[in-house]
Parts: sequence; structure tokens; C-alpha cells
Amino acid sequence: MSGKTINNNQIRIYMSLRTEGKEQITAAAKAGISESTGRRIETGEISASQKPSRDWRTRKDPFEEIWESDVVPLLTASPELQPRTLFEELQKRYPGKYSNSKERTFQRRVKRWKSQYGKAKDVIFLQHQIAGRMGLSDFTKLKKVSVTISGEQLSHILYHFRLAYSGWCHAKVILSGESFAALSEGLQDALWRLGGVPLEHRTDNLAAGFKNMKKDAEEDVTCRNEELFSHYKLKATRNNKGVSHENGAIESPHGHLKNRIEQAFLLRGSSDFESVREYQHFIDEIAKRINRNNRDKVREEFVHLQSLPLHKTVDYTEEVADVSTSSTIRVKRALYTVPSRLIGENLRVHIHHDRLECYLGMTHVFSTARVYGHNNSRARNVDYRHVIESLERKPQAFRYSKLRDELLPTDTYRTIWRWLDDMMEPRAACKTIVGILGLTNRADCEESLGNYLLKLKEQNRIPLLHELKQKFDFKKIEIPDVQVGVVSGKDYNILIPMFSNKEPKL
Repeated sequence: MSGKTINNNQIRIYMSLRTEGKEQITAAAKAGISESTGRRIETGEISASQKPSRDWRTRKDPFEEIWESDVVPLLTASPELQPRTLFEELQKRYPGKYSNSKERTFQRRVKRWKSQYGKAKDVIFLQHQIAGRMGLSDFTKLKKVSVTISGEQLSHILYHFRLAYSGWCHAKVILSGESFAALSEGLQDALWRLGGVPLEHRTDNLAAGFKNMKKDAEEDVTCRNEELFSHYKLKATRNNKGVSHENGAIESPHGHLKNRIEQAFLLRGSSDFESVREYQHFIDEIAKRINRNNRDKVREEFVHLQSLPLHKTVDYTEEVADVSTSSTIRVKRALYTVPSRLIGENLRVHIHHDRLECYLGMTHVFSTARVYGHNNSRARNVDYRHVIESLERKPQAFRYSKLRDELLPTDTYRTIWRWLDDMMEPRAACKTIVGILGLTNRADCEESLGNYLLKLKEQNRIPLLHELKQKFDFKKIEIPDVQVGVVSGKDYNILIPMFSNKEPKL
């Protein structure tokens, strides 16, 4: 390679390959030099040039005049001041002297000053992860994708559990915010899917679970947390408030999990689901793929996990609710109807993130989906089936009921009510819509009856209750076709051996 200058990069490549054990001819060829040049490099005849770094400025420092008098005193008094804030202050003090094109130069100088004279920075100490030691929980939210259930936007967050060593993970759809019920249910689901328990469990401060709580309520949540972790023999730890990198073993994987979910939505072509259960199954499949990719480390970690207890512990909070004369209860700023047979009773309500389980004494009597208000509004979960028998006896109560719009189960029935109210005399309209609701309850025909009524509306035909009952409330009785034959007297001879020692002749 005569006549060509050998650069430092070629020398480094050659020596690196020789250090790895490559032959001289091979290393020289890959470095783009001759074999003889390689020998000269090894003997020290040719070496990498060490150019001294430049220690002088090529142009005058535009901030030299005011640096010590204006900038340094500000930085010394408040090291947290940002370069842009300082630069704008200089532009204010010296109008027209420092154009925006000088800002980048100023930023570099401030950065260099802080490196020399600024206060010490926080150090992140890399941790050695031990199999079976640490599990982490946190909540996160999908920000780039809007998930819908049958076209209706789903307000939710995701609970995310992860083992620090192997990366085994579980995610659960949470319909409430960060609460004890959400943490307890999500954590227990994760541990029972995993089949074991790590030694420690870390969360952030879960401030949303304690925010605006009275002291007694906060102590109650803390007590339930201690009971939860004690049940699984988990040592509970928290990272310092506002120091997210202490929870880094799950904060960073949040982004990877959400990216996988967003990519899966693109592949699926939709983020709409028929039910929350279908959406949860979709999330479970993504978590399974992540865990399969980590299967070797998961198997390694599994043998170091503690055994599960014999059963789960509570994953709900509890309140006592009185059933009003309107057949309603109030739980967590939300109103729920209950079966009217429970009027006057005191119910023990187990509050989960997605549902309420109601007990009369120790007997389970009622379940319903949990609802949440938005922007401090009070939510309602009203089911006409709970009160329809009483409403049929006094249908005129429907018109001015505070729950009138919620008693109508769907937009279809709200459209039908407005139509009937416009077309019929007020008393007849109330009687007709209440009769229709009673029919849907008895015949379980809410969707089909609603569609039929919309067709009548298009034809401008007022529905008659007796005709609707004949069409939808008729219960067909299936009569089995039984063939009865005539029995001959000789056929009874088969019974004779039962009363004798002879074998039957078949």
C-alpha cells in the first residue's frame, strides 16, 4: 500500500484483531494495510499519532465582559437557574447586544461552569439483581391509543407487575384509579399466575391511593396493605417520593409494554372490543409473548420463589350501605339501584375496582358493575329490572322520576319514549313505556323488542301493549311426541324367571 498514509483507525483495527488472535496477514487485510506495514506497527516503528487537544479560542468570547460580573453571581446564588432563563435576563439587561444566535454558545459556557463549580449531582448506582428477590408493581396509562368497548371509550389504567431478575410480567385492566383494591387484585392475580412469591415487593408511593384521605381512612388502607403483604410473606418497600429511577426495573419496561400493545393494535386493525374481558384477554396474550421470550431466566428464577399460601386474601374494600325506599344505595359518590326486596336492609358491600358484591349478613344477594363519575359528577348505575314490578303498579311515577332517563336501558328505548310522549296522551304514554319495560323483563327480549318498536316508529304505527304481548310474551310449550304401543299378554312371560329358577328365553 505504498504511497498511502496510514491513519489511526487502521492501526487500531489491526492491533485489535491481533489481540483477538488473528494472523498477521488476516489482520492487515481487514485493516486495509500491507503485511509489512503490520510488522512495522508491531515493532513500534509506526504508531498512532497523539495530536494535542486545542486549548485556545478561535474567536473572541462574546460573554467575557459580563461573565464574572453578571452571570457567575446569579449561578452562585441559584445553581438551578437554566441557561435560557439567564440568557433572557442578559438580553433584558443589555438590549440589542446579545442576539438569539449567541444562545447556544451561552448554553455551552453555563454547562461548563456547572461541571466545574456546580453542586454535586445524584448518582445512580446500578444494582445486581438476584433471582427470586424483587417483584415490582406500578400503574401506567395508554396515552397514544384510545380503547373502546362496543364503540364507547373505556376510561382505565393498567396495573403492571414485573420480576426484576427474569422480566416475567403481568398486566391487568383497572377501571378505577390507583387504589388498594386495584393493587391487591392485580398483585394477587400476578402471583397466582406466576405460581410463586418473591421475597420483596416494591412500589412507588401510590399517592393517588392516599390522596385526600382522612387520617383514619389512610391508616385503614395502610393496615390492609400490611395484611396483604404479610399473607404472602412479602417484604414491602417503597422508593423515595419523586425518585422514579429507584423503581427503574418497572418504569422503563412500562414503555416497552405499551409499545407492544400499540403495535398489536396496529396489527389487529382496531382498538375496539366487545367487552372488558376480551380486552383483558388481548393484554394477557401480549404478556405471555413477553414471558416466553424470557423463559430461560423465568425458569431459573422460579426455583428461588417462595410458595403461594393456601388461598388468596381480600382484594376489596368494604362499606355498609342502607337500601333506601327508592331501592337505591350510595357507594363512593355513586348511586346504584338494587332489587326492591332489599329495601330497608343494611348491605355489606365489597368494593372491587370493577364491581360491587353485596351481602346480607353472610349471604351474597347482589352483584353489579361499578361506575365512576367524571369531573366530580356523581355516577349512576340504574337497572329498571330492580324496580319494574313496583313501577308497573304505578306507571305515572315514571314521567317525573329523578331516574327516568336511566330507567330506559338503551338509546333505542330513549328514542321510543320521546316518540310515544309526542304521539300519545301523557298518561297513556307512561303506561305504554312502563308496560314495554315490563315485557322486556318478563320475556327477556330487550334487543328484539326495541328493534321491532323502531320499525313501528318508521311506519308511524303506535304500539298496542296487548299486541306486543302476543308477539313477544307467548311462551311455547314443547309437548314431546310419545309413542305408546299395545302390549301383548305374551310379552309378560319375560317376568316369569324372576319368580322361578329358570333362565329367561330371550
